[in-house]
Amino acid sequence: MVAGLLSWPQAVFASKVDIKDKQAEVVREIDGGLETIRVKLPAVITADLRLNQPRFANLPSIQKAKKKPMAKMSPKDLGVDIKPHLEYLSYEEPPKRQGGGRVSSVDELISKLKEKGLI
Repeated sequence: MVAGLLSWPQAVFASKVDIKDKQAEVVREIDGGLETIRVKLPAVITADLRLNQPRFANLPSIQKAKKKPMAKMSPKDLGVDIKPHLEYLSYEEPPKRQGGGRVSSVDELISKLKEKGLI
């Protein structure tokens, strides 16, 4: 949806990304193996689990991070517009479902389905 709203190309489930000459070469896993696609930048790229190996912080690094100050910023400080870009015209609940019925035999089921025009 983001790519559609921005009119940007998209590459999904990326397991490897190389950026060269204002283009991204994306390798993704499909049922038959690997697929390589090339998209122009800017683009929306979604990642597969294999794109990156997570790093785990050690205890001294965690302790140092706790001592560092964290600056609070607002979207205005970052120059980000947060007004909604979609307009909701209406909200409606789905219609209430009717309860089902029980039949005692296959013949009765078939006759009820024929009455309703389902078979």
